[in-house]
Amino acid sequence: MPRMQTAKVSLPATNRRPAKVDDMFYRHLVSSLRTGVLAITRDGLLAVINDIAYRSLGLAPRAGDLGRHFTEVLGDCPEVISILQSAFDTDDLPNRAELRLRHTGKSIGYSLSRIYDDQGHAHGATLFFKDLTQVEVLEERERLRDRLATLGEMAAAIAHEVKNPLASIEVMAGVLRRQFRDTDDAREQLDDIIKEAKMANAIVVEVLEYVRPIQIQPERVSLGDVLTESLALAEGKIPRGGIHFDVTINPDVPDIVADAHQLRQLFANLIANAFEAMNGKGRVSVRASLVQGDVEPLDGKHALPASVCVELKDDGPGISADDLERVFSPFFTTKPQGTGLGLAIVRKMVNAHDGRIHASSAPGRGTTFTVTLPVSPIRQFPLLMETPDGPNSRR
Repeated sequence: MPRMQTAKVSLPATNRRPAKVDDMFYRHLVSSLRTGVLAITRDGLLAVINDIAYRSLGLAPRAGDLGRHFTEVLGDCPEVISILQSAFDTDDLPNRAELRLRHTGKSIGYSLSRIYDDQGHAHGATLFFKDLTQVEVLEERERLRDRLATLGEMAAAIAHEVKNPLASIEVMAGVLRRQFRDTDDAREQLDDIIKEAKMANAIVVEVLEYVRPIQIQPERVSLGDVLTESLALAEGKIPRGGIHFDVTINPDVPDIVADAHQLRQLFANLIANAFEAMNGKGRVSVRASLVQGDVEPLDGKHALPASVCVELKDDGPGISADDLERVFSPFFTTKPQGTGLGLAIVRKMVNAHDGRIHASSAPGRGTTFTVTLPVSPIRQFPLLMETPDGPNSRR
């Protein structure tokens, strides 16, 4: 059996010392932290403070802050001064505590710790903290969403319970009207009951429509067909009278993938809204054009989908600047018998299609609603099955 040979490997001995990190590295470390850092010596002199600390505390950086007593630098923050003053008085230092700055109203989350030297003596104290104001805003938005969701469920339940009695009132009033056909006063009063019951029912229907989630059923849609059908729906709501209505669709506008039923209702609401504002005279013009997708600004590589822009313009009385800011808010209306939900529902439908809607107006200059819808949906929806006769549509 052959002898195994071994080889000795010698490594040169070195007396290399660990590389010394200069003070600039530690300065950059502190300034790069995403939290506020504030440190004081045992004598109360300010040793460290970074830019985020200044911003979070609402203080302006001043030359010569380092080396001054922390109470002089933090004069506008008595809450922070009180915390630092207790740093050497108790062993129960706060960890993940919160405070609110009176002079700014900001909410601050913080942790306080001591700095010890090699002999274990307290050499100073450090305060790490973070501005929680934005977190509070997000939490409040979440709570608001929960409250609105609960309110929506309540509204849907109430509307459902009210809808059936209203239908009964309308039917019974109609029966009584036929029985009292020879009594003018009774017939007029019953006509009023039927009218008010229908209006109340319309409000209930709109409330249900607003609070219910929209289920998109996409299909290939011709914008020209949708606008033609929307006009017919609008005329069924509001008499057109002598209003001129014209539609211009640029030749390059393609069919879009969208929910045809929702689009018909969306544009019918906008057209009816224009008719109601114009009192039977004037002009409503609709123009549709193709907008090519821009390059995604995040990476400069991916193109956003092309979209179709539909402008609906009327030469009615216009909307004041104050009202224009609230025109899409639910239950806001300037009409004596309006519910204030029509345009809120329109915006909800546009958002469900990943689109945008904008209103521009001025008193005496008419109003323009601009709806922009992607040619293809940004989110992936299951496309309705197509048959040899064309796509299935809810018409």
